[in-house]
Amino acid sequence: MKQIIMTNELTFTKAGWWLLTLCLFAFLPLSAQRMDNVTEHSKYIKAVDEYRPAPGQYVNDVPEYEDGDTEADMIRKCSESLAGKSILDGDAHIVALGGWGGYITFHFDHSIANIPGQRDFAVWGNAYQEMRHLVFGGMNEAGIVMVSKDANGNGLPDDPWYEISGSCDTDSAGKVMYDYEITYSKNPMGNIPWSDNRGNSGTIDRNHYHEQEYYPMWLPDGLTFKGTRLPDNMQNLSDKVESSWSPYYYVLIGFRYGYADNLPNFTDNADTNSWNYEGCGIDIAWAVDENRQPVSLDFIDFVRVYTGLNQKCPQQEWWGETSTEFAGAEDMHLQESLDAIRKATGINELTMGQTHYEIYDLQGRRVKTPGKGIYIKNGKKLFIK
Repeated sequence: MKQIIMTNELTFTKAGWWLLTLCLFAFLPLSAQRMDNVTEHSKYIKAVDEYRPAPGQYVNDVPEYEDGDTEADMIRKCSESLAGKSILDGDAHIVALGGWGGYITFHFDHSIANIPGQRDFAVWGNAYQEMRHLVFGGMNEAGIVMVSKDANGNGLPDDPWYEISGSCDTDSAGKVMYDYEITYSKNPMGNIPWSDNRGNSGTIDRNHYHEQEYYPMWLPDGLTFKGTRLPDNMQNLSDKVESSWSPYYYVLIGFRYGYADNLPNFTDNADTNSWNYEGCGIDIAWAVDENRQPVSLDFIDFVRVYTGLNQKCPQQEWWGETSTEFAGAEDMHLQESLDAIRKATGINELTMGQTHYEIYDLQGRRVKTPGKGIYIKNGKKLFIK
């Protein structure tokens, strides 16, 4: 089924409307709000667009790699695990992103509106709270969140990306590594070596709990990722917590806001259906550009989550590398997003002394069966995906 998106209404009353429309195309910004032609819109993910994990102990396992699987196959498996599902209902599955930089990209069946003063979408993981009297968090493997608007209207995540500026930018000023880069190398069934652009090197270590290959089998050797590295959040509680199975006890403390898999999905309320929107909710207004300057986005169409920590716990092999796990996402104000799209996409039919109008391409040629692209119909810009 083709996706059709109409934007800004252009109204004229004389025969020169077509030429004026072309002129306006040259000067008006395109607002490519997505609203798929579906019976009922969902507040959950529609599909995964990209899946490129870094090596890790859960990679090739969630989702499971099978001999011959391609990147497209693994993306499809991620969609099957996540699309239209909520962890509240127990039917969503975890997708592993591996070590630092590994990522997943996804979209909804509509654009998500940036509602002033509200958190706009939530990102779910498998973080949990340890002893609250000792730490804030406990098993929090924070992932960076990025957003993009489909400005060119082609339905692909190939427009500029903007990072969500979380609490570390202020709480840990000077400790966040921007423009960080890491490269992983294959080492079949062994520890996976990595090196970064700061002169450091290390390994993603194997353990006896996960026996599969740790390097993503469908991806080439020499995986390189770039982005922001968050400060280490590992804390040693060995002198405060007694354990019957290990003399060591490490936890991963949480950051205040702005990350995935950073705080529990649920609040501490007795009602287990109480979502932790405060901890897991993301405000589109937190987006910044590559110079860390705020950007103004009315809508976003794609979300990307990548592992933001590069650390491993010593003497506690079952934790291994710190790796973000992704369990889905939700538009926190579905109806407001849909209302904002309708308001932004041209409102009334034209009155031009005619009852029928043709569809034209941008060269002014009449089109009987339009394919993918940008057209003019009834004086409105028409996007067909």
